[in-house]
Amino acid sequence: MNDQPEPGSDWYSEDTATFGDRVAGAREALGLTRSELAKRMGVKLKTVAGWEEDLAEPRANKLQMLAGVLNVSIMWLLNGQGDGLDGPDEAHVLPGDVRAILTEIRQVKTEMGRLSDRLGVLEKKLRHTLKEHG
Repeated sequence: MNDQPEPGSDWYSEDTATFGDRVAGAREALGLTRSELAKRMGVKLKTVAGWEEDLAEPRANKLQMLAGVLNVSIMWLLNGQGDGLDGPDEAHVLPGDVRAILTEIRQVKTEMGRLSDRLGVLEKKLRHTLKEHG
């Protein structure tokens, strides 16, 4: 079986690419290894491998985080439509240092989202506690 796309083919189209193909392609475009992606996602290496090999799909919260880390839309990950990669050459458009900065920005945005959620939970606990004591 030949896994290589034909030169110039639309290998990320919804008809030909799988969820796992798109995850792997976006990860590779950022210059990340599976281990690096797993660490950034807070999951095990075998979890990322399962996603890329189409053996499993992430839950909704991890899917949202995955799209953010990979800088693609959730819809593109799921069906190839929306903001994502145009094809294999896109990985070479940006110099490595620019990709690294963009990756760090995405990480900070993801972390800020998690911290914002955590702050909301703490605020709710504080209000509940103040009502009990006041």
